[in-house]
Amino acid sequence: MDDVRDTAPARTSSPWPAAWPVTAVFVLSNAPTPLYVLWQHRLGFSSGTLTVIFAAYIAGLLVALLVAGRASDRIGRKPVILPGVVLALVACVLFATAGSVEVLALARLLTGVAVGITVSAGMAAVVDVGGPGRARTATLAASTAMVFGAGLGPLLAGALSETLPAPTVSIFVLAAVLLLVAAVVAARLPLSRPSTDAGGGWVRVPNVPRAHRKHVALGIAVFAPGITSTSFVLSLGPALLADVLGTASRLLAGVTAFVMFGTATAVQFAAKRLGIRAVLLTGAISALACMGSLLAAVHAGWIAAIVVTAIFAGAAQGLGQLGGLTMISTHVAAHRRAEANALLNFGGYIPAALLPVATGYLSDSLGLATGTTLFAVALSLAALAAGALVWRHTATARTDRPAGSAGRRWGRGAVRKVPAPQQVQRSL
Repeated sequence: MDDVRDTAPARTSSPWPAAWPVTAVFVLSNAPTPLYVLWQHRLGFSSGTLTVIFAAYIAGLLVALLVAGRASDRIGRKPVILPGVVLALVACVLFATAGSVEVLALARLLTGVAVGITVSAGMAAVVDVGGPGRARTATLAASTAMVFGAGLGPLLAGALSETLPAPTVSIFVLAAVLLLVAAVVAARLPLSRPSTDAGGGWVRVPNVPRAHRKHVALGIAVFAPGITSTSFVLSLGPALLADVLGTASRLLAGVTAFVMFGTATAVQFAAKRLGIRAVLLTGAISALACMGSLLAAVHAGWIAAIVVTAIFAGAAQGLGQLGGLTMISTHVAAHRRAEANALLNFGGYIPAALLPVATGYLSDSLGLATGTTLFAVALSLAALAAGALVWRHTATARTDRPAGSAGRRWGRGAVRKVPAPQQVQRSL
């Protein structure tokens, strides 16, 4: 039986402090972004190699998602979260001492593993700490902690690399300090171990009960174009600024990334009272607008358009992520929640790895402008398809309520009473 066991903690508390480990790991996740130009100049690698280094992060993340969600639901959150923080600390050391492409790739790989653990076990822990009565607030805390950390990392890296000696070292010293604090916070979280072990293998592609697959699938449909957009900005954005737009400012690259994830944070607070249908549709529209502004930036040479691209990319990721995580927190039982989180991210990060890598290699042979144009067309089609799916499958659905309200249909319809998260039944 899939929905009889619960891993909720014996006592609950505010989910916001519990989200700090998520923030700390995500500070590291994107901290290298403004520094790629420095490493590229120092080590002499191409745009294609740059996207492979970036993709090593996503490869590590996907590997972690095969194990972390399942392990967290079986043995508890802490025994999974704490090793993830340790791996992030090792990655800090590798980044700070990197003298070759191989070391950079290994550091990115370990960072990806730490992030994979965090988006499954760490974010599920935040919801567990909040308890059933705060599921929506806890989802918002986990999701915004992720994007806030993801934006803070490159901003700090850009600022420190422009103002302090050893530009590729200082940010990772700071990140290590933040991670040590995160380890202490994680160790003190009021979490209990699962009451029973469901058995089965430890390694598998993340899955959820059949009744809830459509909920997660709709989240993936919107989240994937959004996170692929932010993946492009993080991996090829600095090269685009330098090669096409004529500026190599590391601070500007960091600020662009911070604006992107700052937007991802802000839109989630702004959207917390919207129905999930409206959240997901707006996310798909944002991804489409992002690609339009990216084309304007490349073909018109406007630096301002790159900033607009980052804003729309952040909105697309933030809304897709919020919609997907809300589906999970309100429909999937606690003992499958981490695995469901892993599935959402698994579906989102695969295109986020493949499309920017393909764009990087196309750019090496065809030019960055041509490669970027092909990327924008492909992602626009994906965003249009996502919007069509959400429009079709949520038109009359009554499966959820907006955050902070008593309960409504997805984006339209009358208010109705909504049962507790564990009692929500399949209705799509």
